[in-house]
Amino acid sequence: MTDLAMLKKITGESDEELLSLLFTMAEEKVLALTNRSKMIYPLQFVVREWTVVAYNRLGMQGETNRSEGGISSAFAEIPRDISETIKRYRLGRVCGYAHEKKPDEEILFKEKDSAEKF
Repeated sequence: MTDLAMLKKITGESDEELLSLLFTMAEEKVLALTNRSKMIYPLQFVVREWTVVAYNRLGMQGETNRSEGGISSAFAEIPRDISETIKRYRLGRVCGYAHEKKPDEEILFKEKDSAEKF
C-alpha cells in the first residue's frame, strides 16, 4: 500500500493533491531536522504521522493553545513520539557539513573477521 493510500484511509480525505502536499511538506521538515539529503526507511512512518498531524491541524496554524466552551487544548510544535524518533536518526554536523553515508560506502559484514576478534 502506498503512503498516499494509507493517508487516505487514516484521514478519510479524498483530495489526493492536499494529502500529497502535506506529505511533501512533512518529508522536507523531517529531512531538514535530521540533516539528511534523502529519506531512510525508519523515518517513513514519522513522515506519515507528521502528515496526519498536519492534516488534523488545518485551520489552526500558528495556535499554541485553544479554549472553547471550558475545554482547553494545548498543541506541541512537534509531537513527542515524532521528536524522539527524529532525534534518534539525526546526523551530526561538523564544520557545517553533515556526513551522510553513501550507498557505495556500506561496510559488508564478514563473519570470519568478527569471529577472529573475539
